[in-house]
Amino acid sequence: MPMLEIRRHSKRSGDEAVHLSQEGVELARWAGTLMGPFEFVASSVAPRARETAIAMGFAVTTELPTLQNVNAFLAESQSAAYDVGAPFTRLARLVHRRGSAVCDYSYALAGQWSGLLAKLSPGDSGMIIGHGGHLECALIALFPDADYDEWGNLFDYMEGARLHYDSASGKFHDFEIVRM
Repeated sequence: MPMLEIRRHSKRSGDEAVHLSQEGVELARWAGTLMGPFEFVASSVAPRARETAIAMGFAVTTELPTLQNVNAFLAESQSAAYDVGAPFTRLARLVHRRGSAVCDYSYALAGQWSGLLAKLSPGDSGMIIGHGGHLECALIALFPDADYDEWGNLFDYMEGARLHYDSASGKFHDFEIVRM
C-alpha cells in the first residue's frame, strides 16, 4: 500500500522571508534523517519548499503548480482565525462549505496528492513539502468524517502527516499526524 508523507516547509526568518533560515536548514537536515527513501518528492513552487526538501537530503522530482484560486483561498481561510473551536475544526467548517474558495482549493490540492499516489506500487512512498494551512485543508478534504478536535494544533515547521493510500479504491484510507 503506497504511503504519502506530507510536511510543512522548514523555518524562515519572518513571515515575509522567501528562503529558509540557517535554523530552518538545520531542522530540515535533522528531519530528513528520520525518513525516506521516496519514489517522488514534490514541492510547491515557493523556494522555501524546495529548499526544505534539499536540506532534508532529497531532490525535488515534481514541482506542484500553484492552483488558480490560491489568492481567494488565502483571503477566505483567514476567517478561520476568528472562529471558535479547535484549530482543525475551524478549518473544517470552511473546507466543508461547498462552493467556497477554501472548499474548491482544498479538494483540488487533495486531487493533486491522489494523482501522485495513483502512480505508485504497493510499498512505495512519496513526499510533499507544502505550506501551513494548505496541507491541513487538503487533509481535511481527504478525511471529511474525521473528529478534527482530536488532531491538535495546526502544523508547525516540518510537521505534517503520514497517509496510506489504497490503490484498488484510489483513496486514502488512514493517516497519522507527525509532530516534531
